[in-house]
Order: sequence, then C-alpha cells, then structure tokens
Amino acid sequence: MENALKPASQRVQTFLSERGKALKVKQMPASTRTASEAAEAIGCTVGQIAKSLIFEDKASGNPVLIVASGTNMVSMDKVKVNAGLDLKKSNADFVREQVGFAIGGVPPIAHKQNVITLLDADLKQFEVIWAAAGTPNSVFELTPQDLDDLTQGRWVEISQ
Repeated sequence: MENALKPASQRVQTFLSERGKALKVKQMPASTRTASEAAEAIGCTVGQIAKSLIFEDKASGNPVLIVASGTNMVSMDKVKVNAGLDLKKSNADFVREQVGFAIGGVPPIAHKQNVITLLDADLKQFEVIWAAAGTPNSVFELTPQDLDDLTQGRWVEISQ
C-alpha cells in the first residue's frame, strides 16, 4: 500500500509530471535528511545523492541552488572562480522563505521562485542519481540528464 504524498512532495511530483517526466517521488521509511542517511535508505552510494544546498548571493541577496554530489563539500572559492558568484551560507528561515522547502528536504526543482542553479560536474559520472523530494524522507530517482533538463542549471566544478 502506498501512502499519499505530503503536500511538499506532491508539489515535486506535480512539477515532474507537468514536465512530462515519468519520475516518481518515493516516501522512504527511514530519514533521507542527510546524504549518508539517504544513501543508506535507498541502497546506493553517497556520491549518487544529489544534495540541494541553498546559498545567498552576496551581491543581489537572491537564492542560489547548488546541487552537489553527496560526497562533496562545496568550495566557495571554486564557485566564485568557476561561476562568478560570491556566496554566503543561508539560514533555515531564508531557505524556507525563498524556495518554499525546509532544509533536509530541499529538492532541486519546484521552488517558489526561479533560482540560479549550479550543478556539480561530479554527478555526471553516475547513470542514476537520487534527489530530495520536499520532505526529510522523500526522494526521487533521476539521471544527470534529467537534472540538467529540469533545472536548466550550469555544470561547474564546485567541490573542495
């Protein structure tokens, strides 16, 4: 028996469906809040987790999404050099206000507003990746090409 999706996850599923993607949001019995928890719950490698991190552009104050491989730490210096953005970390209130999702469940899609999106080039090495789907225990499977199509992000080297 499949449980009904929570509203935040349903928003992600609707976004996927409206874009013609046959990708399905799955609610997991265990937490997928962190990359390691998600990998354990799914049964994949931590590198296959596409974690969505929201930063704030220092110049404009706008949100910037970085979708990073679960094993990678974001290098602010590399982002500045490779993408021309000077970023600062954002707090939970900023994330929820700007994209409409809470930290630990931020998906790479279906945000309240358009966001500048940078994609970790390391994700391209995997045939299949997994991303958060709006809650701390919902995910969806996709390919790096799907991620590119859905986010219109820019692939850059961002890891330390």
